[in-house]
Amino acid sequence: YCQMRGCLVTNATRNALKKAARNADAPRVVIGYIRVSTAGQVTEGVSLEAQRARISAYATAQGCRLAEVFEDAGVSGAHAANRPGLQAALAAVCKAKGVLVVYSLSRMARSTQDALSISKQLERAGADLVSLSESLDTTSAAGKMVFRMLTVLAEFERDLVGERTSSALAHLRRQGRRISRHVPYGFADDGTGHLVEVPAERDAVAQILRLDDDGASLRGIIAALDARGIKPRTANTWSAETIRGIIGRARIMA
Repeated sequence: YCQMRGCLVTNATRNALKKAARNADAPRVVIGYIRVSTAGQVTEGVSLEAQRARISAYATAQGCRLAEVFEDAGVSGAHAANRPGLQAALAAVCKAKGVLVVYSLSRMARSTQDALSISKQLERAGADLVSLSESLDTTSAAGKMVFRMLTVLAEFERDLVGERTSSALAHLRRQGRRISRHVPYGFADDGTGHLVEVPAERDAVAQILRLDDDGASLRGIIAALDARGIKPRTANTWSAETIRGIIGRARIMA
């Protein structure tokens, strides 16, 4: 035993304290994560290499060791669980109790739920998060607070973009403009990108909507169409997904 400020401390405890002090002084391990959501962005815009370079520069400036950079190329950020690169990065940084560095929060997570879930996972493991675009660093209490605020604001911005996109598409539909490579049931392309009605199909759509208003199920609507000899445009039989799409589009255009 040795005496320390009036308390008895074992040699094992003293050695543990010394080891902790050495670890605190040692540079932390940096794990990078990079992602692009489409094949075109792999080489354009904020490319994988551009993100990798920013992360490497951060590690050098902080005197940290960049252990590895994990990537998801051409992968949507909608669900964190569906990205193998991100899952590998999280496992590595949690094991090392290091710092996960990303180019921006949107590269790591697209929803507040995913972002906060990742933050809690890192916190439980004694790891931290740095987002370069937002100058975010969760190694401090203030950084953690800012992180939570930014994730909420980022999701709010995406929701606004989604609303504007939906409104624009609805406006084009009401104008009879074609907005995808698939010509919707009930219409035909006149060759200029505008849609013209196909009377027989429009009558079928009207019948589908009446059945839906009467409370018929999707299967019930299909059975009624088959009984009336009304066939889909290309397939041999109707599907629930096709009926659901016809109803949804008609309601939007109404």
